Amino acid sequence: MPATPPPIFTTGYEGRVQDELLDRLVAEGVRVLLDVRAVPMSRKPGFSKRILAASAEARGLRYVHLQPLGTPKPGRDAARAGHAAEMARIFAAHMETDAAQVALGAARDIVQAAPTCLLCFERDPHFCHRRIVADMIAAATHQAVAHL
Repeated sequence: MPATPPPIFTTGYEGRVQDELLDRLVAEGVRVLLDVRAVPMSRKPGFSKRILAASAEARGLRYVHLQPLGTPKPGRDAARAGHAAEMARIFAAHMETDAAQVALGAARDIVQAAPTCLLCFERDPHFCHRRIVADMIAAATHQAVAHL
């Protein structure tokens, strides 16, 4: 009987510190941290791309940033304003673009090769585009999605 593939993990770093988040990923068996932010910078210490990548890799996690899987600015603005449905509509249209489709294919390959966690800012996955990305990948790979 074939082994059950690991879930596609997702997490948001809102309200968290870098060490706690990375320790949790390692404890869950994650091997790849897949950053799906359009703009991988943060005012929150430890979560800008270079620092996060170095810290993840120091713990044995591969860091990958797929910018085309991030929410375009109008979608981020809608999310900040609390308009989740508008953000989802904008993001769905964005995901139809060639760049997003290529990045989605790359994400599918990554997720199927190693236990992976999609990262964005928003704490609640129901108000974040990473849930949509994870669900799109899961529809193709038949993996479960686990929000950490």
